[in-house]
Amino acid sequence: MSRHSLEIIQVKQSDVLYPPLLRRYLISAAPQAIYALGDLSILKHQKLGLFCSIKCPGNVILRLYDAAREWRDNGTTVISGFHSPMEKECLEILLRGTQPIIICPARSIENMRLPKNWIAALDEKRLLLLSPFDPKHRRVTADLAQKRNLFIAALADKILIAHIARGGKTESFAQMIRGWEKELLPAIS
Repeated sequence: MSRHSLEIIQVKQSDVLYPPLLRRYLISAAPQAIYALGDLSILKHQKLGLFCSIKCPGNVILRLYDAAREWRDNGTTVISGFHSPMEKECLEILLRGTQPIIICPARSIENMRLPKNWIAALDEKRLLLLSPFDPKHRRVTADLAQKRNLFIAALADKILIAHIARGGKTESFAQMIRGWEKELLPAIS
């Protein structure tokens, strides 16, 4: 797949392809449109939302590596921003599998440079890049990252916050979504 053949699809709230979970959980904060690159049918899969604090203790790191290999081997569709160091490590493990993956960057996907292994997964129709941000949002900010995390949590069927650092952004995020009717898996310890 060449860079020129990658077509970003805009899905507006009025479109049949717009995920109803976004309106259900984000209510008035649901994006007016989402932007997708890849196979939109991946959204129909059961999705595990993965989050992990930037700082992560060694015992959690080892268990998270094992969990990522298990998800890869049993075909679990993982949705994440894959931004924190451990989320990035999990992505590398998942990209070696054949299961679907949904990557949600905290910025627009317009003009985003894609690593070769992402392009290969797009070619295999097992990767979906999904963003609630229009092309003017070209840089990651803390505000966009928070909105992206809520976007991911709204789309996920189950949520795993692998590690929550006390007083960190992940802790406040976890408090925000605790009232949602989502299965929150126990943190890895």
